[in-house]
Amino acid sequence: MKSRWLAATTTAALAATVLVAAGGGAGSANEGERISSLGVPLQDVLLVGGTVAPGPGGRTVLWSASSGAPAHLNAVDPATGEAIARLDLPGAGGSWAVDSAPDGSVYVGTYGGSKLFRWTAATGVVDLGKPIASETFVWDVATDEQSIVYGGTSPNGKLFSYNPGTGQYRDYGQLSPGHQYVRSLAVYQGKIYAGTNPPAKMFEVDIATGAKRQLPDPPGRDVTADWVYDVDIVGDHLYVRYGTAFPNPLFVYDLVTGQWIDRIDNVHGLEVPPADEQGRVYLIRSGELIRYDPGDGSETGTGMPFIGRVANSRGIGWAELGLPDYPGRSIVGLLWRGMMFRYNPTTGARSFVPTTIAGEPIDITALAEGPDGRVYAGGFLNGGFAAVHPDTGRTEEFHTFSQSEDMLGHGGRLYIGAYPDARVYSYDPTKPWNSSEYSPSPEPVPDQNPLRLFDLKPELQIRPRALVGAGNLLAVGTMPDLGHLGGVLAIWDTTTGALISKTRHVVTDQSIVSLAYRDGVIYGGTSIYSGQSATLPTQPEAKVFAWSVAEGRKLWEMVPAPGKPTIPALTFDGQGRLWGIAGGEVFAVDTASRQVTVRHTYSGSTSGSGQLAYNAVDEMLYGVLTGNEVFRLDLASGQKHVLRSGAATHLAVHSNGDVYFSSGSQLFRYDLPAGPCPHPDPSATVTIRDVDSGVPNRATANGCTVDDLIKDEADWPHRGGLTAHVAVVSTRLARDGVITWPEATRLVVTAARYEAQ
Repeated sequence: MKSRWLAATTTAALAATVLVAAGGGAGSANEGERISSLGVPLQDVLLVGGTVAPGPGGRTVLWSASSGAPAHLNAVDPATGEAIARLDLPGAGGSWAVDSAPDGSVYVGTYGGSKLFRWTAATGVVDLGKPIASETFVWDVATDEQSIVYGGTSPNGKLFSYNPGTGQYRDYGQLSPGHQYVRSLAVYQGKIYAGTNPPAKMFEVDIATGAKRQLPDPPGRDVTADWVYDVDIVGDHLYVRYGTAFPNPLFVYDLVTGQWIDRIDNVHGLEVPPADEQGRVYLIRSGELIRYDPGDGSETGTGMPFIGRVANSRGIGWAELGLPDYPGRSIVGLLWRGMMFRYNPTTGARSFVPTTIAGEPIDITALAEGPDGRVYAGGFLNGGFAAVHPDTGRTEEFHTFSQSEDMLGHGGRLYIGAYPDARVYSYDPTKPWNSSEYSPSPEPVPDQNPLRLFDLKPELQIRPRALVGAGNLLAVGTMPDLGHLGGVLAIWDTTTGALISKTRHVVTDQSIVSLAYRDGVIYGGTSIYSGQSATLPTQPEAKVFAWSVAEGRKLWEMVPAPGKPTIPALTFDGQGRLWGIAGGEVFAVDTASRQVTVRHTYSGSTSGSGQLAYNAVDEMLYGVLTGNEVFRLDLASGQKHVLRSGAATHLAVHSNGDVYFSSGSQLFRYDLPAGPCPHPDPSATVTIRDVDSGVPNRATANGCTVDDLIKDEADWPHRGGLTAHVAVVSTRLARDGVITWPEATRLVVTAARYEAQ
């Protein structure tokens, strides 16, 4: 029999239920009824790939793909901002790759499903399947004069083409040995111009023969850490932006002379539109729309500002709007959150117009209780920031924000680890939200909330995957960017506002993906992987390490789960044992002896997905196992109860005992039962130290069962102590009419016989 938690709780009673866990030990019959869906707290627009081309009815529209499940191809009227088409892209999560062809087709290369789709006015959207079976991501597409489409992929850095006349794909093979990404490309007079991940390389590929020639690097540019992020061809000029998603130099290459002829700094990307009548192109540079003349290299400002962290165009081109202030052709484009911009070169008229592109549910990537008791959620890619009330379950706040890797309530603040650049923010829920990066206002506002504390981009880090409070300190564990191994343990002083240390390779070539803290020591769980999956690991298995805060050094490291590549979660229980999860295993470490003292093996999985948290209210562990089930682990008996089978990702235990977890974009809450026995023992008969008494295990008035009230697994200091305890409990139960007097006697005899052994 199990020993049970007997202290009363203040959790509100919602329903009296008990468990039968699926595939994980006994429970009460209707535990699933204690789980409720709180809906989708994060929903927003995220646009990446786009183009300006004829759409439904033949009129010019802004085409753009919105990320979601599934992703959608949207057509927006540039005169009104109305989304006049919203087309499913089945099996796709989103797209960076949208382009139009001379025959009126629009092509979309996707991630998630790694498919190619084609839209025509006659057929609508047609799924053309996967261009190359081995590839998981189509990064860019471009078309030629014959309306053949070309694309670049990852993780094997391949080029392909699709001929709509024959319906056939062609695999050009890997563009460059050692490069996993063909990040961007364009087509010009029988040649493909394509660029890679770091170290950036630019290639010219003959469409007919497949022969390749590497272009020289731009003069004066160290491309070691660069991506070839954007490639566009306008007229006889190749425009190549080296760097990242954020402002970087755009280089101009003359395709006739074969020479780099210019450099334009601080260009936002992602595309260069067709030229105007004089051969000039429009770019977003240093937060302003400018006109660039490749003939003489001149730049002319338009006075149209672009503010905020992300000011990349998501499709930019020319359209006739038919509006009084916008005669003739105007520059039109979309921004990442669905805002449309337009500029008329004749009148100088400019405007930003909200579109009616529908927001998509966002997968939850971070959950935490905030200092105000609300539950906060952060999302994947589209990002977002939501606050959910713990009593009503309603989303009370939503803000546009970055992708969140982790969240932590600590010292009156909510700390957020954001992707990319391993940025860390502090949010004060007592003050209004104000983010110049993600909710920009033309008027300067001095108080940022959330406040950006620091980033670890110079240390080549990309994901702040783990946060933990350590007294007045905040510890952050990170994962590095593509091509690098070795995370950073960063320590921030919340009192002085200073980054007091940042140590890379605490464990050689391993990322830090989970953290816990106790008595002046930070404990970390690692992963052999980088923050980008294409980087191959050098180490065989994940480790747990201990770091002295006072001494600023690693005390020890160990392998608690042999063969497992990742330890995604660590937590301490009430007895000071350090628990972790790795693949299909849950284990406990005695930090003094550095030994694994408990190991529960549920499967041989080596999955890197897992969550684990200690619930101080019922003194049990709650977790997510291999992304496929939410479970509770009884620390006294070692019994695992499956609370919900099916996809699950993130989990947080609230201070009131309730457990929140996510499945994709959905947020769920497990309401911890009220009363002294939140999880009544469901056994049919009462057992004492595994000896079956045969006495029925009946329910008592306070919701406990007889088995719950007999603390047979306690450490009784002397012989006879257990028997005396059973005598007191059974006498009280007989007087209350829960059991009969003969049954009370049987319980005492069972205890006495056990102690006599």
